[in-house]
Amino acid sequence: MNYRMIAYLTGVIILIEAAFMLLPLVVALLYGEMSGVWFLVTLAAAALLGFVLTRLRPVKRTMYAREGFVITALAWIVISLIGAAPFTLSGQIPNYLDAVFETVSGFTTTGASILPNVEALDQCMLFWRSFTHWLGGMGILVFMLALVNLAGGEANHLLRAESPGPSVSKMVPNMRKSSAILYTIYMVMTLVEVVLLVLGGMPLFDSLCHAFGTAGTGGFGVKAASIGYYDSYYLQGVIAVFMVLFGVNFNVYFFLLMRKFSMALRNTELRAYLAIVLVSTVTIALNIAGMMPSLFDAFHHAFFTVSSIITTTGFATVDFNQWPELSRLLLVLLMIVGACAGSTGGGVKVSRFVILTKATAYEIRRLLHPRSVKVLTMDGKPIGRETIQGVQGYMMVYFFVTVISMLLVSLDNFDLTTTITAVEATLNNIGPGLNLVGPTENFALFSPLSKIVLTLDMLLGRLELFPVLILLLPSTWRKH
Repeated sequence: MNYRMIAYLTGVIILIEAAFMLLPLVVALLYGEMSGVWFLVTLAAAALLGFVLTRLRPVKRTMYAREGFVITALAWIVISLIGAAPFTLSGQIPNYLDAVFETVSGFTTTGASILPNVEALDQCMLFWRSFTHWLGGMGILVFMLALVNLAGGEANHLLRAESPGPSVSKMVPNMRKSSAILYTIYMVMTLVEVVLLVLGGMPLFDSLCHAFGTAGTGGFGVKAASIGYYDSYYLQGVIAVFMVLFGVNFNVYFFLLMRKFSMALRNTELRAYLAIVLVSTVTIALNIAGMMPSLFDAFHHAFFTVSSIITTTGFATVDFNQWPELSRLLLVLLMIVGACAGSTGGGVKVSRFVILTKATAYEIRRLLHPRSVKVLTMDGKPIGRETIQGVQGYMMVYFFVTVISMLLVSLDNFDLTTTITAVEATLNNIGPGLNLVGPTENFALFSPLSKIVLTLDMLLGRLELFPVLILLLPSTWRKH
């Protein structure tokens, strides 16, 4: 294990977080909020810690998959622990465990909250809370890779550990350029959304916070009524469309930039993703039509909610917990499916379900025609046995983590729907669930044990399970 490399890169990431804390500090100065001083205190302490760690320059820069997974998981835990400090030091979230829950929810773009009244927070705290979505959406390690020049193999280990989906592909041969391209697309799309929201009459501060939440598919709002506070079809429509756009694999946008339109349009995952959104929207709209003033309202709120849930954003325009059982069940299924691989969305990912469907169909065909020889493909490329086994292994681990989490959370003795959807909402980085954790409720009612379990679930879900599990395995730290 290359401990110096782990310490060095963790230090770099802490320094990056410290630099980003200047932004809420500026917001505090603009609004004259004394609580902003705690960002300065945390920033200074983090900068000192990061400086000390970066002095431990590795003699050998060699890094293997094990170090990549450890650095990724450790970095996300450390930035969450540091990022929670201003909330507790300022007294706005007095309980540090609650502050960590809120911050992990921010960085992992989950959007689950323990706050009964979000509007009671100072503006600088609201800004930092939403900005953690933006940082976590594309990944803070991706941002680091755009700045730090690592060898291709080392960079690939980090990107593979942090990026969502069954596989990671470089857009250009240089990993640093790939990361820079990703963040450029990410920033441009965020800026476009901010402009469109401002043009629709939303205040600049609110527009920034909601754009951060949409881009990171996080869902933290600045109003207790979420997006329902803004009684505007235009504003809600803009956010709904951008939620869908940020749920698309960013490689598709790269193909569009390179004018490779056929490659973008032939993308199997993209077509499956859009088909799921369309079918779910129509089904739910027809199911809730009798509860809405008009058919247009039914389709509007159905599209917004489907976009929010499948992309794991968590914004809400209405209390979908009051919808009929068919619609509620569809939403729970969308929580599990999630967005596309290589997007900022969470969930299992559409690509995994596409691969599993193709693999199942292949096995059935092989049983019926044992002598036939057919290669399993996706987007014109063969799907290797290693990829299929990886997806199957992921689903098995996902199942075990889900069951264990539900058993532990059930000790709080809440109803079955609350327990199941609380775990699914955190493990899939959704935010709101159903019943006691519905879109108008929060997670403050859970015991400290359940909050720790759900916090861990958020990290497991954002990092695709394995980095966190590898970090916790004793064998990882044994000398081989």
